[in-house]
Amino acid sequence: MRILKKTLYVSFVLLLVQIGVYAQQDPQYTQYMYNMNVINPAYTTNEPGMLNFGLLYRSQWNDAVGAPKTLTFFSHIPMSEKIEIGLSFISDDIGDGALKENNIYADFAYILKLNEKSNLSLGVKGGITTFETSFDGFMLPEFQDDPAFNENLNNTFPNVGIGAFYHRGNFYAGLSIPNLLTSTHIENKDGINRIGSEEIHTFLTSGYVYELNPNLKIKPSVMAKVVKGSPLTMDVSLNVLFNNRFEGGLSYRLEDSVSAMFNLSVLPALRIGYAYDYTLSNLSDFSSGSHEIFVLFDLDLLGMGKGYDKSPRFY
Repeated sequence: MRILKKTLYVSFVLLLVQIGVYAQQDPQYTQYMYNMNVINPAYTTNEPGMLNFGLLYRSQWNDAVGAPKTLTFFSHIPMSEKIEIGLSFISDDIGDGALKENNIYADFAYILKLNEKSNLSLGVKGGITTFETSFDGFMLPEFQDDPAFNENLNNTFPNVGIGAFYHRGNFYAGLSIPNLLTSTHIENKDGINRIGSEEIHTFLTSGYVYELNPNLKIKPSVMAKVVKGSPLTMDVSLNVLFNNRFEGGLSYRLEDSVSAMFNLSVLPALRIGYAYDYTLSNLSDFSSGSHEIFVLFDLDLLGMGKGYDKSPRFY
């Protein structure tokens, strides 16, 4: 029984690694609208003196052995009316340590004021990606002597990204490529053919806020992700905001999952949220779904007290 369990574990981990090698590699987010500057360096809030922090944790395909776990930290602040800067850290773990990837980036955005009501910001992202594998303790009954699993890897690669973000009134739209460099992670060595490289991910995001009355707002949004060699990923979400404090909604990811989400403004500067994904694909046989939580905090350095009022995430 223990051998069967370990064999299933290894098989699932290898499946996850193959998913990362040949298809989408960047983490998936259900609450992408609260995690925008991670995927788009041009994202801006236009809140002078407001330092924004965010923390998001995602456990994907819960109960499946070796399933991905992602921790994201991000922050950004306007430096002037035309410049915003930010930092982000993304830690992705597949296979309970079998494959770990950390991304550390700095963001720079320049804001072009198109008219009194609309802005277009252009952004660049730069940093490093660390890539580690650990096959210690793996039991491979059919490939016990496979030399490809005899050596653990620990590499660091540079990466850069670009983006554009348009904001007008209650509408926003963004286009970004957070990873322009296709660094090779695993290569031919000692006669062993290993394959693994970054693929360029292109993100398109958009959202709008319909204000039915001062206490009720409807917020549709969409995110599309295009990756070479992988089917189009598209999230369509609809949230409802009550009294500028409680928000709940539903989301559908094309041929993958349906999600329920909610968030609450605990304090004027503190918001927490949760999302649950119900898997529609064949992975539902191995998983009880995915969980995602986030915490957002605003530090008002100038004492202006604007909180979330101007951010395109909240209005």
